[in-house]
Amino acid sequence: MDSERSRIVVAGASGLIGSALVRSLTADGHEVVRLVRRTPRGADEVRWDPENGRVDAAGLAGCDAVVNLAGAGVGDRRWTDAYKTRIRSSRVHGTTALAEAVAAMERPPRVFVNGSAIGYYGETGDRAVDESAPAGEGFLPALCVEWEAAAAPAQEAGVRTVFTRTGLVVSSGGGAWGRLFPLFKAGLGGRLGDGSQYWSFVALHDEVAAIRHLLDHEDLSGPFNLTAPQPLTNREITVAMGRVLHRPTPFPVPAPVLRAALGEMAGDVLGSARVLPGRLQESGFQFAFPEIDGAIRAAL
Repeated sequence: MDSERSRIVVAGASGLIGSALVRSLTADGHEVVRLVRRTPRGADEVRWDPENGRVDAAGLAGCDAVVNLAGAGVGDRRWTDAYKTRIRSSRVHGTTALAEAVAAMERPPRVFVNGSAIGYYGETGDRAVDESAPAGEGFLPALCVEWEAAAAPAQEAGVRTVFTRTGLVVSSGGGAWGRLFPLFKAGLGGRLGDGSQYWSFVALHDEVAAIRHLLDHEDLSGPFNLTAPQPLTNREITVAMGRVLHRPTPFPVPAPVLRAALGEMAGDVLGSARVLPGRLQESGFQFAFPEIDGAIRAAL
């Protein structure tokens, strides 16, 4: 899709990754259609209601690709039962609606890229995993399995379907890292728990570049881990943040404090996910920021 002007539908276009992807695509002359929950304000917007599984299918006509990055933020608030239900419904119901709409089209898009997450693998400890690893146990792995399965109608209709299992995106503009930057800049950063847990990070630039790589290559389908090649421990990342930002990192947050503050979500923060981008690298993708210092600097 680099060599020609394409019509690309993006769900979740206002989010951290979605907004960066839209900027990248439009800068290269592609036509981007955003799925919105409100009344559309122009020809570049199409109405949908992901939680209730509805999408204006007519607005998808003529699209070359559909990218689904929509979903309530996993780290936005404490995981109450009600919010866990919202996290699930916003992803599973939305994906089902889009996949069914794509499958019913007279001329379906060439590719359906559906967001997912490295939460698929659950706790991996020191064990490195790639896309061949099975799903883990717990809320996030079960969610990711169901989220990816919801794309089945598009796959069964013969549409090339890709799952982007994204790691922790290094950006000052949002996500988990967006909350870390102000703390570290103020000299209040520190390791979380004992710091031995692996964090599989990816620079926002590389996240967008990887999605575009997957859009462009007609032979690529299935799951791809969107993480930098060398996951680091939280302790190592804490040191790197201090080094790049020229700030001390003296304030570790004990695990019991995190559990009290975050509830069930603390298990995700303290858990270890050592995830490698095996299939992405095999496909020829080149990371612009494979190391943590460069990823942090790119986010400033």
